[in-house]
Amino acid sequence: MTILFIADIVGRPGRTAVERGLPRLREQRDVDVTIANCENAAGGFGVTPEIARELLDQGIDVLTSGNHVWDKREIYEYLEREPRLLRPANYPAENPGRGVFYGRAGSARIAVLNLQGRVFMAPLECPFRMARRLVREAEERADVVFVDFHAEATAEKVAFGWHLDGLVAAVIGTHTHVRTADARILPGGTAYLTDAGMTGPADGVIGVRKELAIERFLRQTPNRFEVATGSTRLQGAFVVVDDAAGKATGIEPFDLAVEVA
Repeated sequence: MTILFIADIVGRPGRTAVERGLPRLREQRDVDVTIANCENAAGGFGVTPEIARELLDQGIDVLTSGNHVWDKREIYEYLEREPRLLRPANYPAENPGRGVFYGRAGSARIAVLNLQGRVFMAPLECPFRMARRLVREAEERADVVFVDFHAEATAEKVAFGWHLDGLVAAVIGTHTHVRTADARILPGGTAYLTDAGMTGPADGVIGVRKELAIERFLRQTPNRFEVATGSTRLQGAFVVVDDAAGKATGIEPFDLAVEVA
């Protein structure tokens, strides 16, 4: 099985990059499942039902998210009724939506888990303990388990990868929008990458207009962020899995330039 993971989609430039770049990525590999993080797809903050449907209609099988998934109030009801759009599983259960997706890719059963870290982020339920519980629940329902771990601190992400090594096919980090250079297969057979990067404008500061980001650092006061323009990248990773064993056999990050003007 080949899983295509698309890193955090930021604003209209990121959505256009997916629309134009996804067919090229599929030409490179015989992709079985496409997963994308969409929490910044609506103007850089959150996602709307219309945008989620647009991404799903383009052939993305599962949408993961993170702390910004709650930014657009209109997404709440959609989270309840669309199982292909996930929110981190370790938010309080009273929140709308779910953090696990179960589906099929050919003859194989796949589970996609979405969890959020706690270092420099909200004090949610422990993602380490919850991940182990969700993996146990998935044992009877899935041959392959893929995890999007949405977290700030690299140390927390690395520890999380080791925590699940041998139990899941892949742990891919999101949230920081800066791709790391540590893609590897851990000893137990889990594909790991601390952060997959970002799908969106590369000439800003993690997707934001650079002059606005610089102003905030200089003044230390709030200002309104806007999505950057200019050159655009589509980043993420291919993960190859032996679905009979549920173990990864390869991971290959990609960084694709896409013309969106």
